[in-house]
Parts: sequence; C-alpha cells; structure tokens
Amino acid sequence: MAERSGSGRTLACILVGLGAFLLVAAILIPTYTLGKLAKTPLDLEVTTVATTGPEGAEVLDAKSLTSPTGSAKVDKNVQFVSQRFITIEEPSDAEKVTLQGGSTLRRTDKQGDTGLLTASIVRGTFDRKTGEPIQDPKGSIQVDAGKPAEEVEIGGLIYRFPFDTQKESYPYYDTNSRETHPIDFVEETEINGMKVYHFSQNVGPTDLSKVVNSPTNKLTLPAEKWGVEGGTAPVTMTRWYTNTRDIWVDPVTGTVIKGGEKPFQYYARSADKPEVTVLKAALVYDENTIESQIEKAKDGADKLSLFGRTIPIIIGILGVILLIVGLFLGFRSGGTPGRRRATGNPPPAPAASNDPQAQPGSSRRDFSSDRTEEIPRTNMTSDQTDVIKRPNLEK
Repeated sequence: MAERSGSGRTLACILVGLGAFLLVAAILIPTYTLGKLAKTPLDLEVTTVATTGPEGAEVLDAKSLTSPTGSAKVDKNVQFVSQRFITIEEPSDAEKVTLQGGSTLRRTDKQGDTGLLTASIVRGTFDRKTGEPIQDPKGSIQVDAGKPAEEVEIGGLIYRFPFDTQKESYPYYDTNSRETHPIDFVEETEINGMKVYHFSQNVGPTDLSKVVNSPTNKLTLPAEKWGVEGGTAPVTMTRWYTNTRDIWVDPVTGTVIKGGEKPFQYYARSADKPEVTVLKAALVYDENTIESQIEKAKDGADKLSLFGRTIPIIIGILGVILLIVGLFLGFRSGGTPGRRRATGNPPPAPAASNDPQAQPGSSRRDFSSDRTEEIPRTNMTSDQTDVIKRPNLEK
C-alpha cells in the first residue's frame, strides 16, 4: 500500500510540474513569437496593378510641343496601367529591411516604349516592425535609366504600414515631390469582408523644377505653342504636381489592401492656375491585386493569431487541467493513509479467561517463570531428600 501511495505522489508531482510549465509557456509564447512574426518578411515579393476607370485619363502628347506647327495637344479618355514590383534587397537583417519598388506607368493604346509615360526605381531601408525609414543607408530614386540613382532622404512610410496600425496620422513619403506629408486616418470600413483602415493624403502643388533638374520641368515656348494668348511671344511655364492618395490598410499586419491615386501634372505660370495638362488620372488597384493583398494579409494575421492566441490558449487550458489533476492526485495520495489510521478497526481484545486474576481490574501474576528454591523437610532424614517447591515470593 505504501508503494502504491509513493508512486501516486510521484505522478502528482510530475503533473503539477508539467502543468506549471505549460502555464508559464502560455504566457511567454506570445511575448516571444509575436516579436519575431510581427515583422516584414525577408522573402517578400509584391506585385500591384492599378488601372484607370471607364472615364480614362488625360495626357499631353509630348511630340506636339516640339512639332513645327500647332499647339500643345492633350489626349483624352486614355487608359493607363500602373505596375509596381516590390522586392527585398540588401542590407536586410533581423531589425531592418531594404525594399525596392520598380514602377511604370503606361498608356494601353500604344505599344512598347511609345506607351511608357514614367518609370522609376525607389529604394529605402525601413524598420521591419514599424515601417519607419532608417537613414543608414539613405534611400535612392532613379527616374532615368541612363543615369545613376539619386540619393534621397526618405522621411516616411512608402510600401507598408506598421503592424498593429492605429487610427491616427502617419508620415508618408511622396516619391514624386520627394517630400513627406501626413496621411490621415479617415474611417474604418470593409473590403471583400476584411476590416481595413482608410487613410488619405493630399500633396502639392509642388514645383517639379525644384525637385528634379530636368529640362522638361521648366520650358519656354511661344505663347501660341502653349495655346494661350500672345502669339509668338515667349512664355515660360513650370511643371507642377499635385496628388490625392487613398490607402486601405489591414490594421493587423500593415498590408496595403487597396491603393488609389489621382496624380495631376500641369504646366502653368502660377501654381493655382493650370494651363496645359501633362497628366491627369485616377488610378485604383484592380480586383486581382486586391484579392492577392487580402490573401497575404490573412496569411500574416493567421500566423500572428496562431502563435499569439490559439496555441497559448490551448497550452494554458492543458496546463490548468494537468495542474488540477496533479493536485487532486497529490491530496488523494497524501490523505488516504491518514484517514485509514483514523477510521480503521481497533486492535482485537484479549481472549476471555476463567481465572479471576485475569479479569479486567485484577492484578494477575504469572508464576511460570519464577525461580523456585528447595526447602528440606525437618522430619526427613538427611539421606531422604524430599523437595517441596514453592514460589519465590521474595522476588
């Protein structure tokens, strides 16, 4: 019985120890794993496609500015496609990630290079968790394939929002103006069943001649070429840029689910009076891009939920169960012998005897072991030995 009780106590100790270990693990796993998982993946590859709606876009026919006759011509109802391919580059490590995005804007009614309107490569290093830019190394922007990239100081978010995005304003870097402007929280809404935060940003007007040293950003042409009054008198116009940017973000992972922009570039002598449109469009992610981004966000959120919620809950419940079972076995193994001693049968009573001295309360003497001594009888001769045995009461 003692052997069984000892094995029970051993099993109880094992279960209590294991239960306590699982409870501690349930607390520590979210703290450790979320810090590892809530970061921009180092194998990230993202392709986004944005298109214009049925109303199309407006774009300046650049050749009309150099043709010997006629004034500037602006094509209307043109369909645009904007593509961006984002990859991970070096330096990237446990804390930072370098993202490079190659972007193109094309008009679909022309083929090859004739349809290419803009192309750029933007590169920056960011904190893997917050998405905030890191200036060592600085970022770079390349807009001309024949020239090296220009080093720039990126001052805000570009490709991703932070994990656990909040309903607040964030600094967002505009690559065309090369300035950082706040992007403000607008509302919480849903896209295809997923909860998203809607942010909006307004940029401009920005004098592009002060941003990029390009001859096309400030031109002097005859007034008639610009299509304004003045005949052949030279008129100098500056290229200006404005934009309205809307972004819908998964707040859990910071993944951009949907993006939309309304870039507007124009020539003007004054920023507030556009005179010749260079580019005017409304671009929005297509449905395939939105679905792809939703899947990426769900995958990231599922991993965070698995290690931050599901596994800790399961381990915690299992730990509580083992702890309760262990304590129950421990109390049972430790308490049973005591109860048995307290409630067991009393020892058997001594057998009954006819000897009055053996009765309760009497003083009984057992003479079986007493010494005896020989007492000679006086009436006996010396050669007759008659021994009388009596109890030795002097004992």
